[in-house]
Amino acid sequence: MTTTHDDWPLGETFASSSGAVRWAALGPADAPPVVLVHGTPFSSYVWRGIAGALAREHRVYVWDLPGYGASEMRSGQDVTLAAQARVLTELLAHWGLDGRDGRDLPAVVAHDFGGCVALRAHLLHEARYERLAVVDPVALAPWGSPTYRLLGAHAEVFAQLPAALHEALVREYVGSASHRGLHPAVLDRLVAPWCTEAGRPAFYRQIEQNDQRFTDEIQGRYGELALPVLVCWGTEDTWIPVARGHELAELIPGAELRLIEGAGHLVQEDAPAELTAELGRFLNAGPRTGH
Repeated sequence: MTTTHDDWPLGETFASSSGAVRWAALGPADAPPVVLVHGTPFSSYVWRGIAGALAREHRVYVWDLPGYGASEMRSGQDVTLAAQARVLTELLAHWGLDGRDGRDLPAVVAHDFGGCVALRAHLLHEARYERLAVVDPVALAPWGSPTYRLLGAHAEVFAQLPAALHEALVREYVGSASHRGLHPAVLDRLVAPWCTEAGRPAFYRQIEQNDQRFTDEIQGRYGELALPVLVCWGTEDTWIPVARGHELAELIPGAELRLIEGAGHLVQEDAPAELTAELGRFLNAGPRTGH
């Protein structure tokens, strides 16, 4: 299996509090900023098509969370959802998107547990966004599939799997996020970072370190959100059922809920055109205010 990242180059590096983060910015430098946040066990690669489309009218920032993709993976690394929220806050300051220099605040689009990361950064670290879109986010308890909980509870055992069995497990797990089925080359690309010498233990590390307490700490505060919020959900998501989308939208004042028919958890792969259309409409709706 190839482990090259040449097909999705993240040419910049930021030294975050949880390790080196690889990132890139696409689109005109003076265009309205949009920050994309991926989830687990993925990388910013899942945003490649949507990022390219949005970059026609926006400055789009993509990054691999510490412990994921092309970013640093190492023993003892803090890759909890709490740490990732701090890193997002640090990145916004590094990019000049924290509102301190008069630039536009960013819109943030976050998938899976990237949703929790973005929500924690906003609610706990005072990260300011112009608007927020969450796509099949980890936001409401209980969460974590039976497989996810099994891997987290026995990470030290699974980490001892031979490389071939580990790769088979990761391929099956990643593939299950799609309802329509992933193109073989896309599946290869998403699995590859987890099949290196550093990536194999990193896969189990990130699962072992995350649990429901990170959403429990903020779930009661969703009513405080005072910015435009879009909730997108794949109707065929088997990882987090669509009923959670309805529940989350009810908890956030004024939130829009948009269902993406026929899409599983990886909406970016199952229905990229539909998701791009919803995000484009939301990002371009109304004046930019900032919160």
